Amino acid sequence: MAPRAFITGLAGLTIAPQERDFLRATDPWGLILFRRNIENPQQVTDLVAAFRETVGRRDAPVLIDQEGGRVQRLQPPRWPAYPPGSVYAALYSADPRRGLAAARLGARLIAADLGALGITVDCLPLADVPVAGADAVIGDRAYGNTPAQVSEVARAVADGLLAGGVLPVLKHIPGHGRATADSHKALPVVSADRATLEKTDFAAFVPLADLPLAMTAHVVFTACDPKLPATTSPFMIDQVIRGFIGFRGALMSDDVSMEALSGSIGARTAAAIAAGCDLALHCNGKFEEMKQVAENSPVLAGQALARAEAALAARRKAEPFDLAAARAEFARLTDGGGRATA
Repeated sequence: MAPRAFITGLAGLTIAPQERDFLRATDPWGLILFRRNIENPQQVTDLVAAFRETVGRRDAPVLIDQEGGRVQRLQPPRWPAYPPGSVYAALYSADPRRGLAAARLGARLIAADLGALGITVDCLPLADVPVAGADAVIGDRAYGNTPAQVSEVARAVADGLLAGGVLPVLKHIPGHGRATADSHKALPVVSADRATLEKTDFAAFVPLADLPLAMTAHVVFTACDPKLPATTSPFMIDQVIRGFIGFRGALMSDDVSMEALSGSIGARTAAAIAAGCDLALHCNGKFEEMKQVAENSPVLAGQALARAEAALAARRKAEPFDLAAARAEFARLTDGGGRATA
């Protein structure tokens, strides 16, 4: 039987007995890890293996947000530090070839770190295009200020992850860069006209529409849907994400526990699935919320199942890689900004 259409978090460093029973009963498509789940390499490896054993699927996806900069769940001194996207943006602006090489190599190194732990999906790259006056939630995570540069660097990052056997998740589709609020805390509302959005925010995602996975933005675009954020808007998913952008892969919501969304956790989950998300993402590891998410997530079927299976099939064996030489080259490309602190 196919798994259910949700990705869950866990509370701690190991799987608690009630969590184990929950995982066996509900069979989530995947697991996402946060700092509260991470202590050392062996512990993470054991947790990942225990999750897959519990759900009975050796290829069950395990996800993480490992971007570099502010968003880095695997932290020094046990893992290397990586620069934020703005470093690649600056390198690209000075020398596009060097910027793209650094972005690809940085992602390939991250993939090596993740692969050693059994983590198979990274919530990266971003294709958000920031504008002056926007909230700093994207800020230095962005790869530039133009759609062309952002999509080029994002493609290099995705290629680096794929070369290392890790699936990329394109985010935050159809764009979070113009938002004037942090969707973790409030619902951002973007009032730009549709023509502007199609030339900027949405445009950055178009060249990346072939990537296997993407994550929605909890952002209202009033020119398209004046009330609902993209995550729960049938219009945004059908007409913009699947339509104008042409994204063909498996679509997951951003975290349904974020304050941008309203209603109960169960209602948020149901709304995201009804709008066209293939998978609901729930991150905080709160058990009562996890149960609501599961209750409102159907068993994967039809096109959602086909897209989820195609995403997993896109993961390939990691290419041969000289890790020490690559770390030295990355440090050279970034003038030491990507050197491991471990």
